[in-house]
Amino acid sequence: MTTTDLSPTAIQTPVSQTESDEALRYYSATQVQLIWWRFRKHRVAQAGALILITMALIGLFAEFLGPYTGTTRTSGVVLVGPQMPHFCNDDGCTLRPFLYGVKSERNPETLGMEVKIDTSVRRDIHFFVQGEPYKLLGFIDLQTHLFGVSEGSIHLFGTDSLGRDIFTRILLATRTSLSIGIIGVLIAFVLALIIGGAAGYFGGWIDYVIQRLTEIVRVVPVIPLYMGLAAAFPVEWSSSQVYFAMTLILAIVGWPTLARRIRGKLLSLRGEDYVVAATLSGAGPSRIIGRHLLPAFMSYIIVDLVISFPYMLLSETALSFVGLGLRPPTVSWGVLLQDAQTVRAIEQAPWLFIPAAFVVIAVLSFTVLGDGLRDAADPYQISE
Repeated sequence: MTTTDLSPTAIQTPVSQTESDEALRYYSATQVQLIWWRFRKHRVAQAGALILITMALIGLFAEFLGPYTGTTRTSGVVLVGPQMPHFCNDDGCTLRPFLYGVKSERNPETLGMEVKIDTSVRRDIHFFVQGEPYKLLGFIDLQTHLFGVSEGSIHLFGTDSLGRDIFTRILLATRTSLSIGIIGVLIAFVLALIIGGAAGYFGGWIDYVIQRLTEIVRVVPVIPLYMGLAAAFPVEWSSSQVYFAMTLILAIVGWPTLARRIRGKLLSLRGEDYVVAATLSGAGPSRIIGRHLLPAFMSYIIVDLVISFPYMLLSETALSFVGLGLRPPTVSWGVLLQDAQTVRAIEQAPWLFIPAAFVVIAVLSFTVLGDGLRDAADPYQISE
């Protein structure tokens, strides 16, 4: 008499062709593909990446998107609040947005600026208008701006104490602040790879010397260091020279943390079999580090790199805000916030704090993007 084996181990669920193809596609995918597939499931991180890409494009085409240049002054509109476009007035509604007439005058008694809005004046907003000449991307001569008015002035975010358009200046500041963060982090990243890679791979006295150097850099008080370096900047330096000097300073101070992490990873990986095999095959240290060790945890390095951006960005903003970083005529978020340091500015012109909103949005975007990349860096983790 024959018996049928009905044990759970003997029962096999048939696998469909679709599931088989999906499994083959998953297990044959590269590390980059696995990270990308997991990152696509992180909607918040994608939103953060989209915001940062938008900010980068805004900074890249700031002169075109803004109606003026960063130094243009408009007489009669000093400390004017944000102007909201309208579509309807007493005469009816139109599809073309327009602005009311506005003028600022100083009160002889309080000495404060008072803004008067003239609803009888209508200024239509036109798109792709001819205005002040500028160089798009630094080398293309143009005069076309995205929007503007044929008469009077337009200030969507208001004006500062000199009558300059805050909207245009914020666009230009976005390019400066983001570029300092990106360039500073990339320079720090290269330094961390070289220094941390040498310490982790060679060990011995090289590791000892590098670790002591790292500790010296880490224990140096940051604020006094910045104060001394800011005072050392020659007065005759141009804004470009101060910009590059500030970027280098932030990069030199920012490499130790990432270098420590790279060193720790290399110390744990340099005894692996594939590293020993590469060494026996005659591969040099630079090839072993660059082709075998670093790619093994490059995804985590990228995550640390993205998370470092907010700290670099906040450092530049804070230093420029207190006068230790960039200085006019260079425009950054920190430089713009210098006008909002007093209680009088808070009371009379709260719109001068609008650049702070861009700082918060950028930092939050970098943070959620870093969290998403951190989750995606472990592509073999089972999704919930």
